[in-house]
Amino acid sequence: MVTEKDINQFCQQCANIFEQVSRDVIGQKEVVEGTIIAMIAGGNVLLEGVPGVGKTRLVRSLGRVFDLPFSRIQFTPDLMPADVTGTNIIVKDENGNSSFDFQPGPIFSNIILADEINRATPKTQSALLEAMQEHTVTVMGVSRKLNEPFFVLATQNPIEQDGTYPLPEAQMDRFMFKLIVPNPSLEELMQIVDMTQKTMAETAECACNGEQLLRMRETANQIPVAEEVLRYAMIMTSATHPDSECASEAAKKYIRVGASPRAGQALISAAKVKALIKGRFNVAFSDIEELAYPVLRHRIKMNFEAIAERVSPDDVIKMIVEEVSKNPKYKKIK
Repeated sequence: MVTEKDINQFCQQCANIFEQVSRDVIGQKEVVEGTIIAMIAGGNVLLEGVPGVGKTRLVRSLGRVFDLPFSRIQFTPDLMPADVTGTNIIVKDENGNSSFDFQPGPIFSNIILADEINRATPKTQSALLEAMQEHTVTVMGVSRKLNEPFFVLATQNPIEQDGTYPLPEAQMDRFMFKLIVPNPSLEELMQIVDMTQKTMAETAECACNGEQLLRMRETANQIPVAEEVLRYAMIMTSATHPDSECASEAAKKYIRVGASPRAGQALISAAKVKALIKGRFNVAFSDIEELAYPVLRHRIKMNFEAIAERVSPDDVIKMIVEEVSKNPKYKKIK
């Protein structure tokens, strides 16, 4: 049972985390908050933005703040699956006898920065699938458990097309959030340049270790969700399917394929963390509405009409949120 003391401790821990991250990352409050929510909830994050907006710096800073082992994998077209997962190598003992010995790859860490993930071939991208969902790695028939907590924080550049391989739906679905990293404002740009002129090194200090992070996750999992709020989140997810009983008019017009059940799971898990960060003991409808964007934007596939009219996934999600919150027909769905 979660007590008021647990909630106060959770809020204090989150405040320390945000304070330390802000020492290295200027602005980007929504991106920072989204990444930390996903990490506490145990999800993976895809950061999308043009080069130079601080995606890699944010991930490195989080590694320092959470005091967790950190591995960076630079994805390139010639990267092989064994370069990620590790492989068996032949070793000889003092008697000259040969045997296989497993050499772990960089994925055997707590925080994985998959830098420019869409530059690797689909064969190498698929090496992350098992790790992202089951938190295990299988090499030559032997499964090895990854250390907890485990996160994949991936970055990709949306404007480059040459030499890139779009992530398949199965992999996109394994990311709890897709966060869009915007360009900084003029004031933020001045602060960034001023800070980096003094030093390029991160200055954030540890604010939470792995054991404390797992306790925070356990606390969040115990937060109650009212049946009406749970139903609201599930209707929001089902409303993205054009052929569903809950189908929204926006989905029927612009969406080819809707969000998977993982979207519903992500909405509730993340909403519990968001409620605690705000100092609340329960999940509100507003939490679901705010989190619909990072949870759904990479899980819906737009149709030709949306592309022709230049309607973005966020535009459609906004239409769905407004429709679900205001249309009386959704209140009648049992």
